[in-house]
Amino acid sequence: MADERDDDQTYHVVINDEEQYSIWWADRELPAGWRAEGTTGPRAACLAHIDEVWTDMRPLSLRRRMEERAAH
Repeated sequence: MADERDDDQTYHVVINDEEQYSIWWADRELPAGWRAEGTTGPRAACLAHIDEVWTDMRPLSLRRRMEERAAH
């Protein structure tokens, strides 16, 4: 595994339809099912952003099911 301190790549923060986050190389086409979230930068900055915004790790579909059950 490459030493992250030597990583000079630029990344995008990406999100899927289940509102799960990841990072992806900025110079590559995004994988199917993922879209750019709007944050771009060094790996560490992108991962720090994800740590701030992804506070509920449950997939969106699970959160919706749980909300529906709670409403009944």
